[in-house]
Amino acid sequence: MAEKKAGEIEAIILRLLDEVQEVSIRSVARAAGYTEEDPTKRKAIRRALSALENRHAVEPKGAGRSRVYVRPQSASAGITVASSATTSEGDGLKDVPLSIEAKSLLRYISRSVRVRKPVGYNQDFLRAYIPNETLYLSAKTKKQLQAVGRVEVQTRPAGTYARDILSRLLIDLSWNSSRLEGNTYSLLETKRLIELGEAASGKDASEAQMILNHKAAIEYIVESSSEDTISSHEVRSIHALLSENLLGDPSASGRLRTIAVGIGGTTYLPLDNPHILRECFDTFIEKINQIEDPFEQSFFALVHLSYMQAFEDVNKRTARIVANIPLIKKNLRPLSFVDVDQGAYVKALLGVYEMNDISLMRDFYIWAYTRSSQKYSAIQQAMGEPNLLRLKYRTQIHDIIRTIVLEKADGSQVVSRIQSLIKVHNLPTSDCTELFKVIETEIMSLHDGNIARFKISPREFQSWKMQ
Repeated sequence: MAEKKAGEIEAIILRLLDEVQEVSIRSVARAAGYTEEDPTKRKAIRRALSALENRHAVEPKGAGRSRVYVRPQSASAGITVASSATTSEGDGLKDVPLSIEAKSLLRYISRSVRVRKPVGYNQDFLRAYIPNETLYLSAKTKKQLQAVGRVEVQTRPAGTYARDILSRLLIDLSWNSSRLEGNTYSLLETKRLIELGEAASGKDASEAQMILNHKAAIEYIVESSSEDTISSHEVRSIHALLSENLLGDPSASGRLRTIAVGIGGTTYLPLDNPHILRECFDTFIEKINQIEDPFEQSFFALVHLSYMQAFEDVNKRTARIVANIPLIKKNLRPLSFVDVDQGAYVKALLGVYEMNDISLMRDFYIWAYTRSSQKYSAIQQAMGEPNLLRLKYRTQIHDIIRTIVLEKADGSQVVSRIQSLIKVHNLPTSDCTELFKVIETEIMSLHDGNIARFKISPREFQSWKMQ
């Protein structure tokens, strides 16, 4: 019988606890197909139980041969632990299919930071990864991602697809990645900034800089997609482009840090030894280039560049852009982080930071990539699923778009005008944010061939465009 990995044994334990109130070493052994008295197998089960106990996924009851393990009870622990369902809804994870392992991890990292265990950078997390043997994504998962991400059967030069959709990719990825950093630019404002160079009024200059830096970094990875490898120079150049004019020390752009850094909201403390940091960064570069599958490469980059914190700042942005390089090289649809909730993204990162557990980030990545792929495909149209919000507010949407065009609203005023017109209709607050996105997207997509839907004549449309 093949030896089960620690993660597999943990999954068996958690699955059992979904069916029964308590488990023992014997019951876990039976569920795993082990001989109950095999000392090696019992030791492996104890290690798995200990790991789950450290993550507060289980807690022991009794002693000696009568010891059993149960799900932790928030009352007995004296700490409020949110259920997976409640936490998911609060953190934008309600639509993300989560594995048993991810749910367990989510329960732990949803606890107050004051009660989570302080941890430092674990070098073994990276060093233990063996390319093409240690698989973060299963063969089944990679096959599924390939199915949704593949653009065409024929082989074309690396980066061809990204060049075909570059104008759209620049806007989507720049906006979503910046949004995850707290940037307040809207999608339409981002489009005007990238295409026309017009900064939104009333916004901080650093927000425009962040978006324009993303544009430069994305253009860079598309232009260099024909390169055979992902080099240290390329990763450092991406950081330099993303951090331009945003760091206190300009020389820190594209340079591995030599100072200690901290991360708010977590018990994780990144490595502070510059020499070891350099070794780990070089190891990362070496291993990512040995990985054969583009999705495994992409996910590996997202996990380890975020965890390593190799630069003084702008690490997560760098990880998100680097994660797209393997996909672009293989002419797969990009990962633009569309519809990704900031809180959910942070939760997934916390699991990596504090537990070196990739289960939540893995489930999150699969969902996020699927959503991004749908952005660049005809899947949703082929399914013919109507947007219920569009149906509900069809009249209001048409009225608002028609009003903006007929009023000849200037591009810099469109966002505020959409917001004011939505208020006029006195709609439920819960629908306003999503409705704004729908209207914004519709306005960005207006052209001579679809304006009739809004009872706009070609003359009226051209007159508005001339503003």
